[in-house]
Amino acid sequence: MDNIIEFIVEEEMQGTRLDVVLSFVIEEVSRSYLQKLIETKRVEVNGLIEQSKKYKVKTGDIVKVSIPKPETLDVVPENIPIDIVYEDGDVLVVNKPKGMVVHPAAGNYTGTLVNAILFHCKNLSSINGVIRPGIVHRIDKDTSGLLMIAKNDAAHHSLAQQLAEHSITRVYHAIVYNNFKEDEDTVNAPIGRDPKNRFKMAVTTLNSKEAVTHYRVLERFGSFTYVEARLKTGRTHQIRVHMAYIKHPLLGDGIYGPKKKVLGVDYQMLHAKILGFIHPVTGEYMEFESDLPEDFNNVLIKLRTQSSC
Repeated sequence: MDNIIEFIVEEEMQGTRLDVVLSFVIEEVSRSYLQKLIETKRVEVNGLIEQSKKYKVKTGDIVKVSIPKPETLDVVPENIPIDIVYEDGDVLVVNKPKGMVVHPAAGNYTGTLVNAILFHCKNLSSINGVIRPGIVHRIDKDTSGLLMIAKNDAAHHSLAQQLAEHSITRVYHAIVYNNFKEDEDTVNAPIGRDPKNRFKMAVTTLNSKEAVTHYRVLERFGSFTYVEARLKTGRTHQIRVHMAYIKHPLLGDGIYGPKKKVLGVDYQMLHAKILGFIHPVTGEYMEFESDLPEDFNNVLIKLRTQSSC
């Protein structure tokens, strides 16, 4: 039986292409897969089949999408180079590049971090099933940085419990808009689906969960600031939402910040730099740190050059 998703277009999406709107609503599938659904008459707008991906939606449009029941999927190992920071018999720590999806989803079954890991490592925990073997936590496609992978179910249980208890060390570096009055502070504001725009997350009291982000200034550039953000909780898009909430959206984040391309950046400037956890077998606390990606460093160089002029 098909999975039916139906929604009403909000004012904020007025005039946006149908396939783009669907990509916001149905986050776990690729846009090419959604375009195929449109082409194969699985998308209706106001009760009529719409086969043009370029259709510009209007406020109040009722969109209905029929997603076919997923076929049984065997994720195929792929010889994709990955940056392994640490590995033993229980855990794997990798440095994910920006642009790589963590695990397969409908319409996006190849080229993911899971495909790469399966080529390198034959045994992974089975708790999250065939699609997400070993995956304990995720970071966004365009966020780079450190992720921990569980090689067996016991390790997975331990790491997942540490996440639930907020005892995992997760420190991100980001470039955000505007200058700060203070050198460091904490954002303690619950996050849930945006009640005014279901395509985004937001600080809200409706169907939300506790979200706490500690941040400190690393470098000031006047119109931009280089910051460190330390997570206590790990909600979807937490740093992006919290920074936008305090009027410091991430550079390049067209969802929560300005859509205009600045400094040649068209993705959020966010890097998972430090990851620390208690080893599930030895009980030893382990902490890892990754270098900033070259393109992130290049943006910092541009900002330093501009601010010194």
